Amino acid sequence: MTHAFDKEYWDRIWQGDHAVSMGAGQPNPHLERETGHLAPGTALDAGCGAGAEAVWLAARGWRVTAADIAAGALARGAERAAASGVTERIQWVRADLSTWEPDARYDLVTTHYAHPAMPQLDFYDRIASWVAPGGTLLIVGHLHHDNHGSTAGHGHGQGHHGTEPPASASATAAGITARLDPAVWEVATAEESHRPLTGPGGRGVSLHDVVVRAVRRH
Repeated sequence: MTHAFDKEYWDRIWQGDHAVSMGAGQPNPHLERETGHLAPGTALDAGCGAGAEAVWLAARGWRVTAADIAAGALARGAERAAASGVTERIQWVRADLSTWEPDARYDLVTTHYAHPAMPQLDFYDRIASWVAPGGTLLIVGHLHHDNHGSTAGHGHGQGHHGTEPPASASATAAGITARLDPAVWEVATAEESHRPLTGPGGRGVSLHDVVVRAVRRH
């Protein structure tokens, strides 16, 4: 089924039955592995959903801008931040990431399964331009592969909520890194991983990820 992934789509998703389970998700394990060694600075979580990653970063000293198109996702994120005592370290921004432009550049720009209403690789190009010199870009996305039937979505706003992300919302490590000019970027991680996850109803599913971390040269 084809979706527009626009404001109306994501508002409907976050008002539906999926919202409770999506809002309770844990921070992506790739985030801790790929950024745990970094000195905290400013961060942008593009397509933050209910804020699991934004709260994780804020709890470790980052000053986070958390942007998402869905008001319901941002409301849940703000509740989660308050419960974790990090409200003052996160700015919640309702934004269509296909058109929004931040007024600053960030030490870390990260996204986790987000796919707004634009081509996936073009979206990654956009967020890469928001990384400050010396800063880090971390992309965690749906891996593009021939059989999407066993792939589970993460459930962020502007990120997929179901069990089968569309091909248009997926990418490969090679596809992403090919867009990163080696004169500008040093690629530190470019991998495709497969990890088990407990899906709806307690059934086991496999999550197929593409993970790219790159540092913008000074």
